[in-house]
Order: sequence, then C-alpha cells, then structure tokens
Amino acid sequence: MHFRRAVISVLLIAFCPAQSARRDGQHDFDFEFGTWKTHLRRLQHPLTGSNTWIEYDGTTVVRKLWGGRANLVELEADGPAGHFEGLSLRLYNPEAHQWSLNFASSAAGSLGQPAMGEFKDGRGEFFDQEMLNGRAILVRFVISDITPDSCRFEQAFSDDGGKTWEVNWIATDTHVKDESLPEAKAADTNHDFDFELGSWKIHLKRLLKPLTGSQNWVEFEGTSVTRKVWNGRAQIEQFDVASPTGKVEGLTLRLYNPESHQWSLYWANAKNGTLGGPPNVGEFKSGRGQFNCQDTFNGRTIFIRYDWSGITPNTAHFEQSFSDDGGKTWEVNWITDQTRVQDTN
Repeated sequence: MHFRRAVISVLLIAFCPAQSARRDGQHDFDFEFGTWKTHLRRLQHPLTGSNTWIEYDGTTVVRKLWGGRANLVELEADGPAGHFEGLSLRLYNPEAHQWSLNFASSAAGSLGQPAMGEFKDGRGEFFDQEMLNGRAILVRFVISDITPDSCRFEQAFSDDGGKTWEVNWIATDTHVKDESLPEAKAADTNHDFDFELGSWKIHLKRLLKPLTGSQNWVEFEGTSVTRKVWNGRAQIEQFDVASPTGKVEGLTLRLYNPESHQWSLYWANAKNGTLGGPPNVGEFKSGRGQFNCQDTFNGRTIFIRYDWSGITPNTAHFEQSFSDDGGKTWEVNWITDQTRVQDTN
C-alpha cells in the first residue's frame, strides 16, 4: 500500500469567509457511473494551425470509489491511429470543494499533471498548466451536455494565457448496459502485483513521529480490496482501517511502464482528496518489491522506500521507511501484514 501522505503531512488550504458556503460537490460525477459507448475525435497536431482530426470508437467504464468521493475512469478505443487505453483517477477535496482529474495512458504508465476545478450549473470546468513542444500552455477540460444517457467532454489548449482556446479533444458518450460491453482485447501484461488482487484483512502499525527517535506506535485493523485495470498493467486498491486514534481511508493507484519495466505507486487519502507527492517507482526482484522516491518531511528532504516481502497466495508484508541521511540508514515507520479473505460468492 502507498501510505506516505498518511504520515508526512495534511494539506492545509486557506479560505476566505465567502468560500465556506460553497456547495458540496462530492456527488458531481454520480451521473457517470456505469458503462458508456464513446466516440472520440482528437486533433493530431494542436496549436500548429492544423485541422487534421483522428476519430476513435470505444468504451468507457466509470466506477465509484469512497462512496462517490472518488472514481476511476477506464477508456479503451480504436481508430486509424491504433489502439488507445487510458484512465482518469478523479478525487474530491472536501475542503476546497474541488475535484482533481489525474490522467494516464497505458503507453506511458504514469500520471500527468492534474486538472483542478468544479461543477457549476451542470457544467464542469477543470484547468492546469503543462508543457507542449517545449512551451508552457494552459489546459482546459470541460464536461457538458449532461443527461441520464449522454455527456460531452472537450479538452482545449491555450498558448496566450487563456485569451484564446483551441479544442483538440472531443468525446461524446452514450450510456449502455454493462452486459453490452465488448470483450477486452488481449494484451501483454506484467503480473508482479497479481498477488494483491482480491480482498484482504489488514493489521498495521504506524510510527507516530518518524525521524525523532520516538518509539510510539499506533495499531490499526481493517480491510482492503484490489482490482485490476488494463488487464493487470494497472491496479486500484481501496483500504479502510481504524484505531483508537482515528480512521484512515485511502487508495493506491499502481501503473506499469512497459518501457522502463517499472511500477509507479500513487497514494491518496479521503481526508484531503488529493494525490500525495511524487510516486514511488521501482520493481520486483526475486519475489521482493522495492520502490523509492525523494520527498520532503518537516521541511527536510528525505528518501522514502517501500518494501513488499513475505508474499504467499494468502499473505503479504509491507513496510515504509524514511532516510534523512541520503540512504545510509533507514527508519521503518509503517508495517502492514495482510491476510487474504476468501471470496464467499
């Protein structure tokens, strides 16, 4: 599991008094849960004056997470340019009353810059800044024309600070019954995390004050459920644990990069509805997984390491460690032991 932000920090956002009355938008995406037929048009060369569009047809499946406060979108489509697979992890921040939209394609196996925004009067607008052809641009994502059986998505770029916008992605979705979903295409996949699929009982210990010399641990009990995405080249895990000190509800998105042959692990918790810092990146060797990143903790730059070990068909062991001396020494601050829960269906 990806637990960094549960122990590093809580995102604090300041609001003016007028913002405190903002509407609760945690159910904004409820209209989209289910299966959709998707027709997609993509501008081949944005911001070049080109008017060459490529069309795709496929399916989109949207599943709720955290009771609707998050959701996962899986898109699979085909066109003259080939086969396309993408996903979007959407997270609701209950303090900011905004959504973050985090996109990845199976070709890259990593998340891009999140688009942030909200719905007003039935229309969703989300913005971010990215790089295109070496230049900084603004990106706008709009969701509109929402009915019980259809909706429209547009992406547009601006290279003049938002004065003008060029639409480069148009998707129209039509609701269909789940049983009409076409057979998924076979694809090469990496099976390192297949052991995690299914339901688990969790016992975990968390060090309250890492890198202080403290030995004050808190124990949690709970459950987790992991399901595959992209035929196993990605996974989404939801977990819910509690202790006398409180509750932790979170999720982990794991993405496989077919070029580097490595996994990226992203963490989010329901309390702030945002992704944590940089992903932990790594791989499995001889049945043991190690994933690393650099982040900040209490104002200092540290290394973070995840270790998966003790993997059997019915058990797994996970540890998170911090190092503030460049990796010379490591302090374990999160220990999880999992026991599989057999499916009763």
